[in-house]
Amino acid sequence: MTPVALTIAGSDSSGGAGIQADLKTFAALGVYGASVITALTAQNTTGVTGIHQVPAPFVTAQIDAVFADLAIGAVKIGMVADLAVIDAIAAGLDRWSPRHVVLDPVMVATSGDRLLAAEAVDALRTKLIPRATLITPNLPEAAALLDEQIVASESGIAAQGKRLLALGCRAVLVKGGHGQGPESTDYFVTSAGSIALPAPRINTKNTHGTGCSLSSAIAAGLAKGDDLETGVRNAKAWISAAIAAADRFAVGHGHGPVHHFHKFY
Repeated sequence: MTPVALTIAGSDSSGGAGIQADLKTFAALGVYGASVITALTAQNTTGVTGIHQVPAPFVTAQIDAVFADLAIGAVKIGMVADLAVIDAIAAGLDRWSPRHVVLDPVMVATSGDRLLAAEAVDALRTKLIPRATLITPNLPEAAALLDEQIVASESGIAAQGKRLLALGCRAVLVKGGHGQGPESTDYFVTSAGSIALPAPRINTKNTHGTGCSLSSAIAAGLAKGDDLETGVRNAKAWISAAIAAADRFAVGHGHGPVHHFHKFY
């Protein structure tokens, strides 16, 4: 059986993040990718200039069309900026009961542009996080979801991870890319405890789509049958290599994309 993963997210017209990054990630990792588009963005490597929401009933239609035909092994959820769309996704997850759901709580683009309306944050907390196998917030997103200050210490990050776990998901990966120091350390938090996952911090401005791609890489691993910790570890190693190879590209004038196909060219 061909492993299949589904991304439910927004489209990035410049191809570096969102649906486009997710499908590239699935392909690079040997998984067939399907998509449900929640929003269209007009954006490039320097910023977002427009967002067009897809109506919730059409999001529902996409979800039902895909699940009715394809054997979805894992779902990745990215940009969901509209309350009605969040409701549609939650209802779709309940209707089709996918085994694995990886939720990347996308709130702000790499460029700094806000992608999630403030009123949608509570819906994310109460309607999607409890349905997730894993959530993958970065440090600012973890703090925003908890209405707390951004923390930097290992103990503080682990504690926030535990509080996020209490929102109802099975596991949390708090990403340390916004931290400081020679290593970028992510923290994988479950009911059993916290595991630090360090990697060398790479000096590049080409980081557009890293969060999208990491969460998609985890979903790809789960679709292929990895257990959750193995999927997280493999995805972390893959995205680190994709960032390290990003400067092979000369794309755009701002934050360029990572190199999804670094293993191939």
